[in-house]
Amino acid sequence: MSIRLGILATLALVQTNAIAETTSLKVLGQPVGSGLIQQQKEQPFFENFAENSGMDVKIDYLPVDVAGIPDNDGMRVLRTGLFDIVSVRGSQVSRDEPTILGLDLVGLNPDFDSGKTHVEAFLPTVDKAVQKRFNARLLGVWPAGPQVIFCKPEISGLADLDGLKVRVGDQTAAAFVDKFGATGAPLPFGEVQQSLARGVVDCAITGPASANSGGWPEVTTTVLPIALQLAMNGYAINLDSWNKLNEDQQAQLESAIDSLVDDVWTYSEELYTDAMNCNTGAEPCTHGKPYSLSAAEVSDADLESVKQALVETSLPGWSAQCNKVNPDCEADWMATVGAQLGL
Repeated sequence: MSIRLGILATLALVQTNAIAETTSLKVLGQPVGSGLIQQQKEQPFFENFAENSGMDVKIDYLPVDVAGIPDNDGMRVLRTGLFDIVSVRGSQVSRDEPTILGLDLVGLNPDFDSGKTHVEAFLPTVDKAVQKRFNARLLGVWPAGPQVIFCKPEISGLADLDGLKVRVGDQTAAAFVDKFGATGAPLPFGEVQQSLARGVVDCAITGPASANSGGWPEVTTTVLPIALQLAMNGYAINLDSWNKLNEDQQAQLESAIDSLVDDVWTYSEELYTDAMNCNTGAEPCTHGKPYSLSAAEVSDADLESVKQALVETSLPGWSAQCNKVNPDCEADWMATVGAQLGL
């Protein structure tokens, strides 16, 4: 009897240790309403994380809008450790950590290739700031896609924004629309569709795929397809959670997130063209719901305005804001991204 009890006790101890060795991570994701990147890439990735990473890990994944947490609270959630990993929405959290906006200033990234180059150059600076101020480590950054302008009144170009209220994601976008006589209004993504319908705002800026998923074409008439930003988002992990992982686990986690980030970069570019087709009633429309918005023709003057915005508006405004919390912010940006641009 004692031998049998001893064996049972040993088995129980082994089972207890096995359970204890299973890592549990709470993940706060992108809003469900933001579209297909969340639905088709991010959520399936984390729901199958053990298979994707090779880690013995249990993931508790929750989209930020389902959790009832404002998407601009991402950095504060990270610092508290309420969630181990947060899918950070760059523009939305830039008020708390303006350094992150240096990855995607208005006029900086007119296409995906330039976005990749500038992210690679400035990401170490952003990660250093995030570690220092929010006890978190950046694992990777990806774009939601070119941010364009959707309007309820018909517009033919940027000059027609004069006197209108425009939903913006960050202060550099607000400064840009102000240049044309518009008022920038920061709103959480989930509130935009109703705000457009009720006239709280006249126009709003986001990617075509997100707009399609959010039903924006139901309450707007026109899209001006001029890329202001790429809407950089990313994944960050609380440093206390990171330090609980051993070196092998850290390497597995980083490798898995790298694969997801690479996948989203490719998918985001595919979605942009398809979503523009869907929003304007063109074919092929594979991933979204077909609508019939008018697409305003982008003029050379408007393209030049966006190009000049980097030096004239977004960079000076952002530098002043960022240097207040990160004294080396502008200098680091100029030494990396600025050097690549020849500024």
